[in-house]
Amino acid sequence: MSDVSVEHVLVVPADLLRRLGYFQGFARQVDRYLPALLDPSQMSFRPRAAVEHDPGFKQLIPYLIFSCGQGAERRLFRYTRGSGMGEGRLHRKHSVGVGGHISADDRRDAAADAFAQGLNREMHEEVVVDTPYTIQCVGLINDDETPVGQVHLGVVHLVDCQSPDIRPREPDLLDSGFRPIGEIMADLTDYETWSAISLRALFGDGGR
Repeated sequence: MSDVSVEHVLVVPADLLRRLGYFQGFARQVDRYLPALLDPSQMSFRPRAAVEHDPGFKQLIPYLIFSCGQGAERRLFRYTRGSGMGEGRLHRKHSVGVGGHISADDRRDAAADAFAQGLNREMHEEVVVDTPYTIQCVGLINDDETPVGQVHLGVVHLVDCQSPDIRPREPDLLDSGFRPIGEIMADLTDYETWSAISLRALFGDGGR
């Protein structure tokens, strides 16, 4: 993992979100937002230490939710964030999202490729996937009501897995495993804000 003091991460101007159509919480209109957010003319890589507390920029974060099964049998991969995970403000919170910052190291031939490369890197750095899967971008998270949310913008992807053969690669993904949606939705008190927002938006009716 890169040193936060020197790492450069992918950001877009916070004003871009306002111009596209400001929202608080979850937005399903992927086609409205994502092409503009991933426009190379809007993207830049800036020192992470500088933008972590600068609400003038939004750090784009892929947020991957692993799902297995359908209907009442559907389960989600859940874990508890250990103290070794990067964002200290989220430690000891339950989460259904895997992901992280897009680094300048993810940039290859073109800046537009960095997000896809970073998403793939984050996924396979944090978990081992031993099952066929499909992946779909299903929405975005913006939460300006918390210090963490003010400087981040989540791009939510649902990863539908053929079997629950997902296991943590990172040692700080504690108490991990697939849990029934009903069990998760019964009490969201100890979940990180992004997980709670995503769960209510995507599964508040018992599952899509």
